[in-house]
Amino acid sequence: MTVNEQIAIEHGLKKDEYEKICKLLNRIPNITELGIFSAMWNEHCSYKSSRLHLKNLPTKGKQVIQGPGENAGVIDIGDNDAIVFKIESHNHPSFIEPYQGAATGVGGIMRDVFTMGARPIANLNSIHFGTPQNKKTKNLLRGVVHGIGGYGNCMGVPTIAGQTSFDSSYNGNILVNAMTLGLVKKNKIFYSKAAGLNKPVIYVGSKTGRDGIHGASMASASFDEKIEEKKPTVQVGDPFTEKLLLEACLELMAGESIIAIQDMGAAGLTSSSIEMASKGNLGIEINLNKVPCRETKMTPYEIMLSESQERMLIVLENGKEELAKKIFDKWNLDFAVIGKTTKSKKIELYFDNKQVANIPVNTLVENSPMYNRKWKKAKLPKKNKIKKEELNNLNIIDVLKKILSNPNVCSKEWIWQQYDHTVMGDTIQKPGGDSGVVRIHGTNKAVAASVDSSAVYCWAHPLTGGKQVVCESFRNLISVGAKPIAITNCLNFGSPENEENMGEFVECVQGIGEACEYLKFPVVSGNVSFYNQTKNLGIKPTPSIGGVGLLEDYQKMISMDFKELDNIILVIGKTEGHIDQSLFARNILDEKNGPPPEINLFNEKNNGETLLKLINKGYVKSAHDVSLGGILTAVSKMCIKGNKGIKIKKPKYLINEIEYFFSEDQGRYIVEIDKKALKMVTEILNENAVHYDELGTISPDELNIHDKTKVSIDELRTSNTNWLINFMSN
Repeated sequence: MTVNEQIAIEHGLKKDEYEKICKLLNRIPNITELGIFSAMWNEHCSYKSSRLHLKNLPTKGKQVIQGPGENAGVIDIGDNDAIVFKIESHNHPSFIEPYQGAATGVGGIMRDVFTMGARPIANLNSIHFGTPQNKKTKNLLRGVVHGIGGYGNCMGVPTIAGQTSFDSSYNGNILVNAMTLGLVKKNKIFYSKAAGLNKPVIYVGSKTGRDGIHGASMASASFDEKIEEKKPTVQVGDPFTEKLLLEACLELMAGESIIAIQDMGAAGLTSSSIEMASKGNLGIEINLNKVPCRETKMTPYEIMLSESQERMLIVLENGKEELAKKIFDKWNLDFAVIGKTTKSKKIELYFDNKQVANIPVNTLVENSPMYNRKWKKAKLPKKNKIKKEELNNLNIIDVLKKILSNPNVCSKEWIWQQYDHTVMGDTIQKPGGDSGVVRIHGTNKAVAASVDSSAVYCWAHPLTGGKQVVCESFRNLISVGAKPIAITNCLNFGSPENEENMGEFVECVQGIGEACEYLKFPVVSGNVSFYNQTKNLGIKPTPSIGGVGLLEDYQKMISMDFKELDNIILVIGKTEGHIDQSLFARNILDEKNGPPPEINLFNEKNNGETLLKLINKGYVKSAHDVSLGGILTAVSKMCIKGNKGIKIKKPKYLINEIEYFFSEDQGRYIVEIDKKALKMVTEILNENAVHYDELGTISPDELNIHDKTKVSIDELRTSNTNWLINFMSN
């Protein structure tokens, strides 16, 4: 096939990008070379629209061992232990083929983690679907959940936490973000930088097939009415093979054989070989005839662009080939020496004794496009004027029940019951709390992790929303007694070629950066997913934040369930009564306009760190951050979890009762305190200038609002649990 401009455009390249390729090569590329450029220069691999802005994120910290730029981030948790973690998107594949799309998303993120020498210890996910009324939503949800569970469960890795939301903006493009944590010794971390000349380049794992070709390019394009035609671009996963690959890689890593290792993810053999060569400032020569293939007559183009799963590329020390082969043979995996490192600084491919590609590595990486796209700054919306009489006419319990049964607040137990969260025996806080928590086996330490996003706030005002989602992650870790250390992010947006969408991205990233900087909560890894749209209709901006924190002593872990009768309940943080963009405003008042709640980073940090002091001193019995649905929603969930009630006393409201109970002011927590500790707790809160309200005391069986409004905990539980069960069973 003779390459021309039209063929380049069909590969997702722009006219000027094709011209640049021809200029860099000083010739027209052949079809294999064009395929390689299209893969490496697409949005998913090159970050050409986002690199400029991502550079501004804070990435360093006292406990950061490895920041962005590797397969995953790494943080130091003491005692020569480190946590490797990352979150990534698999949005487009999951919309096209939900089971395999979600499954291979989980498989891919786990490979990113164990590629670095870490054994995966926990999975999380952030999944977003269209409205329940949309005819595709139920099947997409079922397929995605089964795909996540099917892969993670087979791998024997617990899924400890997650987030699920529904919004009309996802009707044409769902989001599936998968996160994995792994544990590794600091002196056994592996990297992807190739080094040394004439070192053997090794292919291991599954055979290469035709599945997933153009998967990375597809992830950098909008959907249209031809979506069904894109099913062949979705990879097919095999978790049992990945389990074998994990064990084989870790066994080889126990020795001194590996120089560099890289998983074959997006763009497969293309991206893995080029990234290794680029980081090492050298070349790689590959004989494509030696690549194990499961299909006949595969072309160089197909071999290089296949995204078949469960594959790794390794640069070995000389003389270690036989040792490595024995290990992979033992685990019944393919092993092939397919090439070597060279001083050429080129990717040189051979097939049937002919050179089929010769590309300088720098043209694919350093010379890839980087765009400073035009973007529109978002204005802060004006506050809505809500009539007090409209609020006073509402029945608090009716409002509460409606909010508890809202798809975005209701119990997601139907989902997480399909995940194995107990395998490995170290999960000490299961899904459904503020954060999942796993013990570091054989120590007193535990690691907490959560994943959060807030598309509504980011849509209303991206800068504020970006700050908020980081703060939410910070609070969720604090709420279980963990010290927040670092985050990973998955930034899901519409087309960057749209100025409004690009503005949402730029300002969200700015907000994330400001919050991370202030909270000393650096970004160590992440992923950008653009073109989440069908035709010209994009999703709401959805940055997903995966936060990781450390408990030095897991016995000090806190859960959200109310513990003991007569204990005192405090609201930490000030309630101003911000209703705009709250779940109450959108679902009770049907008001979609207005600004999100303000973010005070000083209060976020001060309130959180003070609460952590109280937890470490043993004063706190339970805790839960106040987020979607406000105080009364948070309290109700604590009642349901603990099967206990609360007697709320007549508060000294400066605002309307409805506003107090359902507003979504930030930086707040609900905290359970033993009566005997109240004096010491309030002294510490006052010393640290932390605002608090005494809300009430724990009581049996019912939620009682100053003796005039009552509802049983069983009624609240029914409201909270039934919606999703009924939705999925009908």
